[in-house]
Amino acid sequence: MSDSKTVAQAEVEQQLGELETPTQSVDVDSAETQEWLASLDYVLKSKGPERVQFLIEQLRDRAAEEGIQCAEDTRTPYVNTIPVKDQPAFPGNREIERRLKSIVRWNAMAMVVRANKRPGGVGGHISTFASSATLYEVAFNHFFRGRGEDGYSGDSVYFQGHASPGMYSRAFLEGRLSEENLENFRRELAPGGGLSSYPHPWLMPGFWEYPTVSMGLGPIMAIYQARFNEYLRDRGIKDTSGQKVWAFLGDGECDEPETLGAIGLAAREKLNNLIFVINCNLQRLDGPVRGNGKIIQELEGIFRGAGWNVIKVIWGNDWDVLLDKDTTGLLAKRMSEVVDGQYQKYVGMPGSYIREHFFGKYPELLKLVENYSDEKLERMNRGGHDPEKVYAAYKQAVETNNERPTVVLAKTIKGYGLGEGGEGRNIAHNQKKLNEEELLEFRTRFGIPISDEEVGTAPFYKPPHNSAELKYLRERREVLGGPLPSRPTTHPTMEVPTLDDFQKLIKRLGGGKSITTTFAVVQTLIALCRDKKIGKYMVPIVPDESRTFGMEGMFTQFGIYAHAGQLYEPIDSNIISHYKEAQDGQILEEGITECGSMSSFNAAGTAYSCHGVNMIPFYIYYSMFGFQRIGDSIWAAADMRAKGFLVGGTAGRTSLNGEGLQHQDGHSLLNAIAFPTVRSYDPAFAYEVIVIIQEGLKRMYQDGEECIYYITAENDEYEHPSMPEGCAEGIIKGIYKFQSREVDSAKARVQLFGSGAILNCALKAQEILAEQYNIASDVWSVTSYTQLRRDADACDRWNMLHPTETPRKSYIEEVLEGVEGPFISSSDYVKALGEQLQPWIPGDYYVLGTDGMGRSETREALRRHFEVDAESITIAALSRLSKAGVFDSKEVAAAIKDLGFDAEKPNPYFA
Repeated sequence: MSDSKTVAQAEVEQQLGELETPTQSVDVDSAETQEWLASLDYVLKSKGPERVQFLIEQLRDRAAEEGIQCAEDTRTPYVNTIPVKDQPAFPGNREIERRLKSIVRWNAMAMVVRANKRPGGVGGHISTFASSATLYEVAFNHFFRGRGEDGYSGDSVYFQGHASPGMYSRAFLEGRLSEENLENFRRELAPGGGLSSYPHPWLMPGFWEYPTVSMGLGPIMAIYQARFNEYLRDRGIKDTSGQKVWAFLGDGECDEPETLGAIGLAAREKLNNLIFVINCNLQRLDGPVRGNGKIIQELEGIFRGAGWNVIKVIWGNDWDVLLDKDTTGLLAKRMSEVVDGQYQKYVGMPGSYIREHFFGKYPELLKLVENYSDEKLERMNRGGHDPEKVYAAYKQAVETNNERPTVVLAKTIKGYGLGEGGEGRNIAHNQKKLNEEELLEFRTRFGIPISDEEVGTAPFYKPPHNSAELKYLRERREVLGGPLPSRPTTHPTMEVPTLDDFQKLIKRLGGGKSITTTFAVVQTLIALCRDKKIGKYMVPIVPDESRTFGMEGMFTQFGIYAHAGQLYEPIDSNIISHYKEAQDGQILEEGITECGSMSSFNAAGTAYSCHGVNMIPFYIYYSMFGFQRIGDSIWAAADMRAKGFLVGGTAGRTSLNGEGLQHQDGHSLLNAIAFPTVRSYDPAFAYEVIVIIQEGLKRMYQDGEECIYYITAENDEYEHPSMPEGCAEGIIKGIYKFQSREVDSAKARVQLFGSGAILNCALKAQEILAEQYNIASDVWSVTSYTQLRRDADACDRWNMLHPTETPRKSYIEEVLEGVEGPFISSSDYVKALGEQLQPWIPGDYYVLGTDGMGRSETREALRRHFEVDAESITIAALSRLSKAGVFDSKEVAAAIKDLGFDAEKPNPYFA
C-alpha cells in the first residue's frame, strides 16, 4: 500500500494522467458572479429549464454580436447527464435481474473458455460482453420490443458483433438454444449444430438479422434503417411509428469513418426512432481509445454538434453521495481532469493508489473519502454497470420526442469481472482463457451455484424451468413482444410482371435504335415504377449521379424522398425534369455516399424479413465505386440475405471514355465472383437487360430466392437490335449464339465470344475475318461468365461425387457440343473473367481483356490500347488458327501490319 501511495503522490506532483489545465479566467467580482448564478437558480425553479436555455442562448447571441467568442457548448461536465433528482424509479426486480445477468455472464464466459480448451482453440471474445452485460440486460428486460403477434412489429437491434456470446447465453436461458449449441460455439459444422462466431444471418437465418462485426457497418446501416422505416411510413406502405432502431457499438469503433460519417443525416432527417448505445470501456485492441484524452467528451461534442440528444452515463450510484457532498465543485473538476489512460490504470490498481492519485490532488477531496476503505474505493462503480443509471438513460432516450436521434455514452470497464487477468487490461480484447483461480473468483463474484470441484471445467448453468429467474425472463420478453434477436424463416412473396408484359418496351428499345445499356436499364426501371402490381414497392437508389445515368426524368414523376418535404423552390423549377423533393418521394437520392446508398439498399433489401413487405431496391451507381469501394457493405448485404438489383452504371474499362484511371471499371465482375449470392451479368443489348431484370424479379420476389442481381451498364451508344427468337434461356444462363457469318469456301471457322459493349467489336471482327481473310465465324453473346462457371463447376462436383451415375452436362457444354474452335473471348473486363470457362471449352480458347490501369482517352484508342478492339480480336483469331496449322504465320504477320496494329506497343497490363 505504501508503495502505491508513494507512486501516486509522485504522479500527482508531475500531473501525470491529467489533461493540460486550460487557462482559467480570473473572477474579478465574485459577488457579481454569485448574483448571476442565483438569478439562474431562481429562473430554473420558477420557470423551468426551457426558460434557462432561452436566456443563455440570448446571452450567447448578444455576446457574438459584440464579437465575443464564447466557449464551446457541445461538451458538458464529465458527470451523468441525468441528475439523481430526475432519475426514475427502477421498475423491475433488481435482485432477480442481477441473478439473471450473472448467469448470462457466466455462460457467455464458459462458452468461450470451453471452446478454447478443445483442440484447435477456435477462439471467441469475452471482454466486450463482460463490459456491456448491464447495457444489454436492462434493454432486454425493459425496452427491446420483440416482433409481436404479426411477426414484424418489433425493434431493429444492431448488436455489437463481439458481444455475440452474451446473446447466445441469453437465448440458451430462453430455451431457444441448447447446451449442445453452446458447446459448439464457433464449430458450425459440428454434429447437432453450432453457433457462428458473430452475428451472421446467412449462417443462422432464424436468429440473427444484421451482420455487425465488420467495424463501422452496424452504425451506418442502423442510421439508414431508421430512415428507411420513416420512408415506409411517409409513403403509406407501413406504419413504423412504434418501432425503434438500436445500435450497440464500441468507443474504439467510432474511429471507423462509417461509424460517424452519417450521423448528420440522422439529425437532418429527424430520426427520433434511432438510439445509439456506445459502450465506452475506454479501450480498443492494443490500448486506450484516447489514452491522452477523454473519448466520452470527444464523442459528446461530435454528436451534440451533429444535432443529437446526448445522454452520458459515466458514474454509478456509488458516486452520487460524493457528488452531493462536494460543495466546492472540485470532484467534478477532478473527474474532468483525469485522462482515459489513467482511468484505465485505476481498474488494476489498489484503493490506496486511487485515493492518492485521484482524490489526493485536492485536500478537500481526500476529506470526502476519509471514511472510505481502500476496498470500497476499488468497488466504486462506473455508470454502464449500474442498472438504475442505464434504465434512466434508456427511458429518456425512448420517451424524448424532440425529433432528434439519441446517443447513450456509457462508461464501463472492458473485461469487467474477469479478474486480474483481463479486467481493464490492454490484453482484455484477446482474453479467451481463464485459469481455475480466475474462474473461482468469477463464480464467487457473480454468485453462480457451481461447486469448487466443477468450476475448473467451466460448466454451463441453467436454473430449473420453473425457477423465479427463468419465469421472470420469460414474462418480461412476453410483455415486450417476444425474444430477440429473431428473424422469420418464411417470407411473403408477390406476383411480378412476366416477360410478355415487357414486350412493348423490348420493341421500343430495339429495332436498330441507338441507345446505351444504361438508358435501357433506366427505362426498365421507370416502367417498373409505373407498374400497377409492384410499382409502389420499387426503391430507386442513387448516390448523386441521377443525371449522369439519365434519371432526371424520374424526379418529377416519382419525387426524391425527403422526410421534411421540399422547403424551397428549386433553381431549375422552370424545366420539366426539375429537382423535386417530397415527403412521399420514391427515389432515395443519397448524395455523395456509396456506403450510405448501400446501407439503404440493405434496409430495403431486407424489408421482407424485417417488415413483412417486399421492397425492391434498385441501386444505380458509378460502377468503379461499387464492389471495389464498398465491397464490405455488399458482403454484409449477402450475409443478411438482402434482395435487389445492383447496377454498375458507366461500366467497362474502355466504355467510359475521357474519365481516366480512377473511374474506369474493368474488374467489378471479377470482384463479384467472390459473392455467392450475387448473380452478375454484362448485357450488350436492351432486350438482354430486360430479360435479366424480369428473371431477377421472378426469382427473388415471386419464387422467394435470397440473392442479388448485379448488372453492368455502359454509356457507349450504339444500335440495339430486336430480340431474336428463343434466346431468353441463354441470356439468363449466360450465353447464346447471336449471329453467324458464312463464307464460301471458308478457310476456317472461329467462335467469337463478346460481352457488353465489346460484343460490337466481336461483330466487327466477324466482318473483317469474312471479308479480308475468308474465315467464317459465329458470334456469341456471353451475358455471364460467372453464371456459366458456377453451373459447370456444380456439374463437375456432382459428377465427381456420383461416379456410378450418368454424368451431368453443364449448360456451356451442352451449348458448345460439336462446335469447333478456336474460341476467342473478349470483354471490357480483366482476362480472368473469361478464363473461368477454360476447363469446359471444347477446343483452343484464348481470352482478351482489359488488364492494367485505365487512362483518359477515346473509346477507340482505349480499346486498341487494351487490345480488345475488332482488329485485336481478328489478330487473336488468326494467331490461334496459325497455331492449329490452318493459317500461315507469315499471313498473321502481314495481317498485323495491314490492320494497323503496332506489334511493339507496350503490354497494357504494365503500361
